Amino acid sequence: MEKFEHEYGAEQIQVLEGLEHVRKRPGMYIGSVSVRGLHHCVYEIVDNAVDEALAGYCKNIYVTIEPGNIICVEDDGRGIPVDIHPKTKISAAETVYTKLNAGGKFGGDSGYKVSGGLHGVGASVVNALSEWTEVIIQKDGGIFEMKFERGKTVQSLKKIGSSDKTGTKVRFLADNTIFETLEYEYEVLEKRFREMAFLTKGLRIIIEDKRDPENIKKSDFCFEGGLKSFVEFLNKNKEGLHKSPIYIEKTEGEVPVEIAIQYTSAYSENIYTFVNNINTIEGGTHLEGFKRALTKVFNDYARSHNILKEKDSNLQGEDIREGITAVVSVKVQEPQFEGQTKTKLGNSNVTGIVQSMVNEALSSFLEENPSVAKTILEKCVSASRAREAARKARELVRRKSALETTTLPGKLADCTSKVPDECEVYIVEGDSAGGSAKQGRDRYFQAILPLWGKMLNVEKARADKIYGNDKLNPVIVAVGAGIGSDFDITKIRYGKVIIMADADVDGAHIRTLLLTFFFRYMRPLIENGNVYLAQPPLYKLSKRGMEDIYCYTDEEMEENLSKIGRENVSIQRYKGLGEMNPDQLWETTMDPERRILIKVTMEDAIKADEIFTILMGDEVSPRRKFIEENAKYVKNLDV
Repeated sequence: MEKFEHEYGAEQIQVLEGLEHVRKRPGMYIGSVSVRGLHHCVYEIVDNAVDEALAGYCKNIYVTIEPGNIICVEDDGRGIPVDIHPKTKISAAETVYTKLNAGGKFGGDSGYKVSGGLHGVGASVVNALSEWTEVIIQKDGGIFEMKFERGKTVQSLKKIGSSDKTGTKVRFLADNTIFETLEYEYEVLEKRFREMAFLTKGLRIIIEDKRDPENIKKSDFCFEGGLKSFVEFLNKNKEGLHKSPIYIEKTEGEVPVEIAIQYTSAYSENIYTFVNNINTIEGGTHLEGFKRALTKVFNDYARSHNILKEKDSNLQGEDIREGITAVVSVKVQEPQFEGQTKTKLGNSNVTGIVQSMVNEALSSFLEENPSVAKTILEKCVSASRAREAARKARELVRRKSALETTTLPGKLADCTSKVPDECEVYIVEGDSAGGSAKQGRDRYFQAILPLWGKMLNVEKARADKIYGNDKLNPVIVAVGAGIGSDFDITKIRYGKVIIMADADVDGAHIRTLLLTFFFRYMRPLIENGNVYLAQPPLYKLSKRGMEDIYCYTDEEMEENLSKIGRENVSIQRYKGLGEMNPDQLWETTMDPERRILIKVTMEDAIKADEIFTILMGDEVSPRRKFIEENAKYVKNLDV
């Protein structure tokens, strides 16, 4: 019989007991060990407290980032049960923190009808990934304490005092042998807890950052208006078509539904959906029910009030959703999630529940508020006309593109390869830089699209104004996947779409205009990670007898000057890409072996929408405030 160098038998099979598997494969439980995973641990503990609020027992949650990046989460809920668990023979509290499949969130006769979090395993996972964890429980007239190190119990639950209060306090220090960083980002946590407070009407969440005694940060969130307050917050920099959001709250069967809607003068739609306070970024059956009801109710109203004539076609869903900001929140006992990121609701019964509820409530609202109904429908009809104009313009562009057999001067200089994954297109500011880029590129996989002058601000324009626009149409044709609802990510012609603009104010403006366009009309391009920003150098250092040194930041320039000495050094500040010859542009900005590219990502769609609205929208005061608050971060932009 053949002998193998390494035997493979029963003794080679590893059995990871308890929480060992969590420490061995943390990404399976918290997604990653980056700062995102670090934050996820905080969310899991806070989720447990929020679940107490959803059950009607918790009113206040206090989250503190203590010096040394220690997290403390305290709530005034019922307190984790302290009696002995019949199966584990240890306290229920210790069971929750040391057994992976233990919790009160698995349906049946469990402690919670609905919950978010990691399906009941959050506390034990956080405990396993922490250097140490301390839990103090006030319950049944007593104060109880237990302690753990890297998931293992070092002090079982014991009574340390008496109290007539109830609640749970958890302190933990994330394990620096697991995580890439232990530095929490206050603004990220703040945003998440604000969202949680909006979604749980009346719940108060306080977050405080005490890491720097001279700069303590604190936010206090409590919104009696629930989702109504959420929509008002989302629209704070937009012009509403009606003063107060339309609010729907009702429970059918055991499915509570809460919805808030407000139309604005903007042209984009922003609908956010949640299930048990989990952000369902891929939508699902609750979103489907909401959209169906919205389309039916407005079309029925328009017909019955003669806004749409007999010869007119029905308004389409996208017409009716133009300018809408809406939040849809449902609570489901046994949510079924699907989709790539498991954030798409699959419960089929929820479609009918949401649709029926919105049909009834929204129809009543429109009948009772005819002036609001008229204002909204005027916008919908206008959107319908613009959509038809956009369709005609789109067809004209397609016919024109099909007839063009050669690349026109100043237009796209395509690459030889036709394999999208290996191709990239540089969208370059100006003819001069475009000429250098065309000469310096690798023609096999790099295409160049020069643009000149300021382009259309799509934040203030509908799709019909975009097709045929002499600045944006070349971008649409080059990417090759359409725009808006017609955009098809599978048809993109380039795996990388790279914005290459000057390192000055005008260049920053052009980048912002292009990013606004991609965000509003080609969002999957950003979500799929296809959009990049080129980083041309700011300086060239020249000294006799030495190769030129390119510096991309002030700090890098100072570091190099300290190395080579400041005497007889010529410093060239690049004010524009056109100042570089083709070889320099290739060497510094286009060579895959040496260039610096920044991938444009979008982890927070709500924050991204807010930023684009501030920077590119109609309201001036929010933009002035943003500039005043952030001007101190701007360096070396030649005005």
